[in-house]
Amino acid sequence: MGGSRDCKGRCVCRMEQDRQKKERVPWLRPRHRVVRNIAYAVLYPYTKLKYNIKIEPFREQGDRAYLILMNHQTAFDQFFVGMTFRGPVYYVASEDLFSNGWISSLLRWLVAPIPIKKQTSDVAAVKNCVRVAKEGGTIAIAPEGNRTYSGRTGYMNPAIASLAKLIKLPVALLRIEGGYGVHPRWSDVVRRGKMRAYVSRVIEPEEYAGLSKSELLAIIEEDLAVDEGVADGLYKSGRRAEYLERAMYVCPWCGLSEFESHGNEIECRRCRRKISYGEDKRLSGVGFTFPFEFVTDWYDYQEQFVRSLDLTKWTEEPLYRDSVRLSEVVVYERKALLRRDASVSLYGDRIVIDEGSGEELVFPFREVSAVSVLGRNKLNIYHGERLYQLKGGKRFNALKYVNIYYRSKNMGRGDKSGEFLGL
Repeated sequence: MGGSRDCKGRCVCRMEQDRQKKERVPWLRPRHRVVRNIAYAVLYPYTKLKYNIKIEPFREQGDRAYLILMNHQTAFDQFFVGMTFRGPVYYVASEDLFSNGWISSLLRWLVAPIPIKKQTSDVAAVKNCVRVAKEGGTIAIAPEGNRTYSGRTGYMNPAIASLAKLIKLPVALLRIEGGYGVHPRWSDVVRRGKMRAYVSRVIEPEEYAGLSKSELLAIIEEDLAVDEGVADGLYKSGRRAEYLERAMYVCPWCGLSEFESHGNEIECRRCRRKISYGEDKRLSGVGFTFPFEFVTDWYDYQEQFVRSLDLTKWTEEPLYRDSVRLSEVVVYERKALLRRDASVSLYGDRIVIDEGSGEELVFPFREVSAVSVLGRNKLNIYHGERLYQLKGGKRFNALKYVNIYYRSKNMGRGDKSGEFLGL
């Protein structure tokens, strides 16, 4: 017995020594600057051509490190940041980026992003941010944690103000405008339009030291607020409405529904009404009057509809059924494929995989700590110590699972009109 305890003690001691040794290795490496400069030379002309973006270099940067906070519109936002600032930037990125085997290892070696577990309070991520700041590194974070589906800057985690005060770097607020018009999250197509990226404001440590966390958060939210539910230019493509069904699942006439898009139109599969998506982002009914001018308005209606749902009516029959590829994410290592073609059923209180089969998996919402959407059509389910990922087909709507889960959690807390629906 004593020998066993001694072995365990040595094992714990060795693990602690390994951890301390790892922390002594600098996060910032000279190669990061070399990689940044090569990437800039290659990607700058490509990005300018693809996104037609006007990037305004931050000439006041000097030799100081910054905490860069940005609104999140496109999959290329991190490159816009890298082209606005000189030198390497250390991006806070979700665990999904670090769970792709050798590709993730290569990214760590090249640019050393800072990992964070989505939808959780990740103490390790905070410690790593402090470490990078102490070494003189510039850190970039999108406080929304998600790209906008609607064109409007979304919910920001209040913890961002606490982090800013903790690491004590000057805060540079980087605004990205036009990204939703050029490349909406739900679309595979980059439209021809105009974008802009620039530092709108710098908040010095001396300035925010006298502010409360809520006051600092209010400044960050106000300066990064972008609402593209307006006709502010033309965004040209022959596939403007394609895959809008990844974002929209509530019909003004049918309620919960499913949609299918082709070209510049999207159709409700229940009432067969078609909506056209214009070059100026305006929506119009094909042969009828559509009640919403922009996706932003329709998205607001959809959220209000979900906030009024009584999910207790959806415990016997599912709200939706989909087909997905099911994997388990071994966080910071790899993804293990569990089922190539699984069926998923969304109820008002649970998610069920391959219902009725011998391999049925049930995720009661009361046992799930978080549900999050990644990219265009991936869904993460945090169940106990395990993380499952569902990846659907081109038309899969992962957003509805997130919204229904958080609606259920709000109801369980007695907050029947809870505003937060996961994004």
